Amino acid sequence: MATTAALPTKDTAPFPFNEFFNYLAAEKGLAENTLAAYRRDLDCYRHFMESRKIRDWSRVTRDHILRFLIAQQKQELNASTIARRLVSVKLFHRFLVAERLIPEDVTSVLESPRLWKKLPHFLTQPEMEAMLKAPEHEKKNTALRDRALLECLYGTGIRVSEIAGLKLDGVDLDNGFIRCLGKGGKERIVPLGRKAVSACREYLEKVRRKSKKSSDYFFAGKSGNGLTRQFIWQLIKKYARRTGIQKRITPHTFRHTFATHLLEHGADLRMVQELLGHADIATTQIYTHVSRDRLKSVHAQFHPRG
Repeated sequence: MATTAALPTKDTAPFPFNEFFNYLAAEKGLAENTLAAYRRDLDCYRHFMESRKIRDWSRVTRDHILRFLIAQQKQELNASTIARRLVSVKLFHRFLVAERLIPEDVTSVLESPRLWKKLPHFLTQPEMEAMLKAPEHEKKNTALRDRALLECLYGTGIRVSEIAGLKLDGVDLDNGFIRCLGKGGKERIVPLGRKAVSACREYLEKVRRKSKKSSDYFFAGKSGNGLTRQFIWQLIKKYARRTGIQKRITPHTFRHTFATHLLEHGADLRMVQELLGHADIATTQIYTHVSRDRLKSVHAQFHPRG
């Protein structure tokens, strides 16, 4: 096999991108949304290298990649997007080395992507209470559904894609658990919590079971179809505006808030990792930086000089 491969142009086949994405799908079991994000990242990377007249992967240096990352920062992309783009580039170069298309991995000594991450945005407990009460002025059925959905997001910390795909048979209100599919199709069981169980039970009994439209999804619209991720995003935007909270609130804000509040009230980091479905605890450790007040109080309580 050749030791180098030309960067694909508009006039050539996208080798070795197709093989790379086939590898990610088959060997890594990555979700379709993740694959689409990696594809966008590598399209940006390819165009950047083409603009520098780099058309041979073996000519790429660490300096080229650092300049690519600096260019992404100048576009004012958020830190998590830049971090993911670095992950995409690192994965791609490892693949090229494994396939003997380049002699060495120039990304191996680059900084860990987590060093690019900003602290996650989260809500205080009063702000979260305001968000959970926000649906109360909607029509009864809508209010019950939306309150249950918000309570479920905050009570479990699951991703928006996971709650959109939540099935009726994945919700066990008697025992207070839900079963969801995370990234890479990995299943995990997450406790709901008393308030979320109560809200979900009321929605199930007063709305869901009385619907004339059959559906396998726990959270469904008037048509009986499951709620889309885009619909849930818009729903949360609407309720965020209603609360008057001057923060950018997204479905992921609920996940960040869930993790932060658990740690602030004494939860173990490994337990939070399990609940969030993080494969690497380093991903969960970012939340320890937002719990400094609790760390100070623990230090004052237990240290002899506190």
